[in-house]
Amino acid sequence: MALLTRAKGTTESYTSGNQAHAFPFPHSLDEDHNTTVHHDQFSTKPIRTTPPDIRKYHHKFGGEVLCGSLWGVNLLVGTDNALLLLDRSGNGKVFPLISRRRFYQIEALEGLNVMLSISGKKNKLRAYYLSWLRRKILRSDDAERTSRTGFAAVGEIENCVSFKVVQGSDRLKYLVIATKSSIELYAWAQKPYSRFMQYRSFANITYRPILVDFVNFTANKFITYASSSGFHNINMENGDVSDLWMPYQGTKSIKPFAIIPLPSSTNLLLCYDSEGAYIDVLGRQVKARGLRWDEVPQCVSCIGDNLIMGWCQKAIEVRSLIDGTPQGTFVHKRALKLKYLCERNDKVFFSSIKTATATSSRIYVMALSNVLHNFSPIM
Repeated sequence: MALLTRAKGTTESYTSGNQAHAFPFPHSLDEDHNTTVHHDQFSTKPIRTTPPDIRKYHHKFGGEVLCGSLWGVNLLVGTDNALLLLDRSGNGKVFPLISRRRFYQIEALEGLNVMLSISGKKNKLRAYYLSWLRRKILRSDDAERTSRTGFAAVGEIENCVSFKVVQGSDRLKYLVIATKSSIELYAWAQKPYSRFMQYRSFANITYRPILVDFVNFTANKFITYASSSGFHNINMENGDVSDLWMPYQGTKSIKPFAIIPLPSSTNLLLCYDSEGAYIDVLGRQVKARGLRWDEVPQCVSCIGDNLIMGWCQKAIEVRSLIDGTPQGTFVHKRALKLKYLCERNDKVFFSSIKTATATSSRIYVMALSNVLHNFSPIM
């Protein structure tokens, strides 16, 4: 039985800069043999150029897909009621790993043999051992006998809203965690401990964290996080909190999406609402003209070293990370709610969000090799 099917007589609309394009999908196949070429939800316009490849996995997820992380070539998928593994190397089988638990954010760290997660009713931070998950997939008897050692809590932290793994200047891996009332910093301890241990804690901070996404380990050590009021820095030496970027001076709430360090620079791109501000580490604006999406995105993600993508209901917008100029737009035929999961080696994974008319979530993979090759950064 063929595992890959192809829709007939359809094309996908693609806009490069300000020029609209459309195209049939190429006939070559990648390693995702358990996918279907997907383009029936995009508008049709005259053929101009070769696009990225968008494919849809056959499996329909009954639960809402909330997060994803690549583990080797396979994809770990966190939903509102389970953790599963999507086998991309075989026939697309989905393996159930953990049931009756909500997974809000996950990240597989293969070199450390752990998968970090914000999960459960209390949004605790847990570290699952990848070796234990592997035994569950292989249905080894050892997995049942060692089920109690399948994961370990990272501290006693509850009500987590975001975490980020960063590489320190001392070659250690650090884990920065945002909870509803504090920012926690953990460091990875080598053998015999082999776990994240608390390094610093910053409680009673002025603004309630929503997102933590950047740690600076240079001379002025600080953690950057976002709240509904703006973006803030925490001095790691004394715990002082300073305002980095307050778009409306606290008079209006914002929806923060990302804190992105710019390549070969100490500057940052702060994404919120339908905008993005280019600033330095002291909060000074370094570009008079910032980034502006055509509509408020549902999520924002950095792809590769030079691109940023906004996932909107009407389109997926691709912009230059350096200056925010449009690099391409994928226009939907009808409004779609999409969620970014992860990316690696020019492949971007995202999922559809359940709605009243869409009773299941689907996972898609987009190959961006052509886009990354054709669009170089504008310095």
